[in-house]
Amino acid sequence: MRAGSHQYLIHNHHDLLGGGVVTPQQFRDLRASVPSPVTIVTTADENGPVGATVSAFMPLSINPHLILIAMEDSSRVLDRIRERGQFAVNILAEQQAELAMIFGGPGREKFAHAEWHLDHGLPRFDRVASWLSCEVADTLPGGDHVILLGKVTAVSNTETAPMVYSHRLFGTHSEFAHRPKRALEESIGAFRR
Repeated sequence: MRAGSHQYLIHNHHDLLGGGVVTPQQFRDLRASVPSPVTIVTTADENGPVGATVSAFMPLSINPHLILIAMEDSSRVLDRIRERGQFAVNILAEQQAELAMIFGGPGREKFAHAEWHLDHGLPRFDRVASWLSCEVADTLPGGDHVILLGKVTAVSNTETAPMVYSHRLFGTHSEFAHRPKRALEESIGAFRR
C-alpha cells in the first residue's frame, strides 16, 4: 500500500474481526498496562447511596461539556444511575487506594467505610483530587459494558495528585506528584495577563 492511501487491505473476514487470535487474558493484560484514572462513580436515591470503582473514564467534549464512563452491563450501580438519570465521578487522590479497593469489590455497606457527603444530591468523597456531577446524556452498548455519556453540571478541582492504575498497581504520574507548587500570587497574576 502506498503512503497516504486510505484504502485498507482486508485479506479475509478474520482480518476484520480479529480472527480470534487475541485471548481474553492477553486483552486483560493490555487493558491493565494502559494508565487509567481511578474513579468511583456514585449516585443516590431513596434507597441510599451506591458506588463502584471505574477506570474507564475520560473527558469527551468541551461543547457541550461531556464525559464518558464505561460500566459492566450487569452493574447494580449502573441500574440505579439509569433510574435516577444522574451520577457523580469522584476522581481519587493518590492516597485513596483503599477506597478504590473497597468500591471495586463486593458488598453493600461500602459507604460505612468512607468519609463522604452529598453535593448536588450526589455522593462526594472527602479529599478526592476532583469531583463532577453529571446528567445521563446517552447510553451506548460496549460489549460486556455500557458506555455512559454524562453532561457535566458541576465541577470541583484541587491541586491534589490524582491516582492512576497501570500494570495492576495504583500510583500517580511522578512528574505531577513532584511538580513545584506555584505561589498563590503567581497563579492570580496569570489570570490578569
